[in-house]
Amino acid sequence: MKTVANFDRIGEENAFAVLARATALAAQGRDIINLGIGQPDFRTPEHIVEAAIKALQDGHHGYTPAVGILPLREAVANDLHRRYGVQVSPDEVMIMPGGKPTMFMSILMFGEPGVEIMYPDPGFPIYRSMIEYTGATPVPVPIREENGFAFSADETLSLITDKTRLIIINSPANPTGGVTPKAEVDKFVAGLEKWPEVAVMSDEIYDQLIYDGRQHVCLLNYPSIRDRLILLNGWSKTYAMTGWRLGYAIWPGKLYENARKLAVNLHSCVNASAQYAGIAALTGPQDAVAHMRREFDKRRKLVVEGLNKLPGVSCITPAGAFYAFPNVKQTGWKAKPLANALLDETGVALIGGPDFGMLGEGYLRLSYANSAENILKALDRMGTFLASRKAA
Repeated sequence: MKTVANFDRIGEENAFAVLARATALAAQGRDIINLGIGQPDFRTPEHIVEAAIKALQDGHHGYTPAVGILPLREAVANDLHRRYGVQVSPDEVMIMPGGKPTMFMSILMFGEPGVEIMYPDPGFPIYRSMIEYTGATPVPVPIREENGFAFSADETLSLITDKTRLIIINSPANPTGGVTPKAEVDKFVAGLEKWPEVAVMSDEIYDQLIYDGRQHVCLLNYPSIRDRLILLNGWSKTYAMTGWRLGYAIWPGKLYENARKLAVNLHSCVNASAQYAGIAALTGPQDAVAHMRREFDKRRKLVVEGLNKLPGVSCITPAGAFYAFPNVKQTGWKAKPLANALLDETGVALIGGPDFGMLGEGYLRLSYANSAENILKALDRMGTFLASRKAA
């Protein structure tokens, strides 16, 4: 059988491959500490779980509108107004089965041979994978350690050409934990005035995981680009709901109908009971969110302190999300061989930086969505390994 050429270009998210390897090793009796997967280690708050159970008991077993049930879309609009003071109509909100479908749809709408789509490097690997799948030319936007892993407005704007159709930005960022300050976002948005046909997809899935008193800069607060802005967000990280597959997008009016048609063709609708759980998450108590953020903050400090004590390793303090992106260039190891050796020989699962882009070489991604006890144990194993093993 011969499939279309697009599949020769599609990539994947290697965090799941590392998870599979780690799981297989654990099944063999190995003591594995997984700092690779970006998944909160907390339970979904009980009032959210109870809302889903009640929805099932109340008979919400059938299809819902492809765009999501109105009460949930209203809850999303109200939540964005509460947190950012922005006016969003429920008719701009679309409920998605997680965050990736918004990436998928956005890139499908703009990607084709002969056009360019810009994305962060290092960045979430599905961005580049989907761009290449469409036949568009992926244009990496460098995300540099010396800039605190924030994107540079000047550098980003300098890469726009007449072929650019879409720019993907991500703050707080995966894999680096970088947070772009408001002044830089202001400059970026102002520069876009020269490029009125260029759309923006802002991945803000980690918007409630920011530390040290910083404030998230939501791109919905910029009226000049609202008619070409696609916002990606959801419940997975904030409410420890990764397995619920529940996300949302805010689409500008002229793209909303395209997205609705893609949803009908792709997934029909989102799980009904999960949508009722989403309402409970947004309208119920937010204590669990604050608790998780405090715990992640403690682990963040623990991780950075520990990493900076390891031979040949340095790590700047991430400002958001739950990832550290340590620099391992002075160890003498290439990043992926080091990540593989740490898993095979010490049982510590990490992700090699090149899985997030060419500029990820020399770095590892470490998720501190794990217990402090496991983090300290992992750091100890890493230190022993690096002190005794030279690069292969």
